[in-house]
Amino acid sequence: MAPPGIGRSVEGHHAVAAAVAAGRVVRLLVELRRADGYADLIAAARASGAEVKIVDDVRPMADTTSPQGLVARCRPIPAASLDDAVAAASPAAVLVLDHIEDPRNVGAIARSALAAGVNAMISSGWRSAPLEGTAFKAAAGALEHMAIVEVSSIPAVLGDLRSRGLWIVGLDGGGDQSLFGLGLLTEPVALVVGAEGAGLSRLVADRCDVLARIPISDRIESLNASVAAGLAVFEVARARAS
Repeated sequence: MAPPGIGRSVEGHHAVAAAVAAGRVVRLLVELRRADGYADLIAAARASGAEVKIVDDVRPMADTTSPQGLVARCRPIPAASLDDAVAAASPAAVLVLDHIEDPRNVGAIARSALAAGVNAMISSGWRSAPLEGTAFKAAAGALEHMAIVEVSSIPAVLGDLRSRGLWIVGLDGGGDQSLFGLGLLTEPVALVVGAEGAGLSRLVADRCDVLARIPISDRIESLNASVAAGLAVFEVARARAS
């Protein structure tokens, strides 16, 4: 786990607005040419106790090339516990990221997950995307509302989840069952998404109860990790609603 937490630097309109609403912003940098358009956000930041500084250009302080004129330095979000993640939905539904390295994918996955009602995500603190400015911008505020657990070993945490009564379902293009219509999704479940290109690592795949594929045209080799995760979380939502 990572006691210092995540989200110390946040940028982009939606991500910064969510951090201001959460009362996390310590210092808000606003680009001069956009300041009038952000008058309400600046007022909310000041009301929350944040220092606001108007600057000519925020890009030198940003992680991305398009911070939309806003960069915020924030108090970090404390890491959640595994028990927090399991308790975030009933029945439990947890996303497990097996060393996804692109922070834009992580942010997009969080956004889709929260929209589908999957409110917990587990990732490795090693060889994985940092949960900072780029991920928070792509998440458009979603990471403020999720239980995020950082662990040292994904294979080990799958055993911990199983001991808590969750089925472990790995997304794998060569899986022997289709994700769509998979009956286990109405039970407590952890959905495991593999790394870009490499997919699930061997140790992680070996610890899954089911390897499930998303049926796709044979003209396409695989799906982007965030697209696959998005389809998976909404299939969980569909299965449980029906």
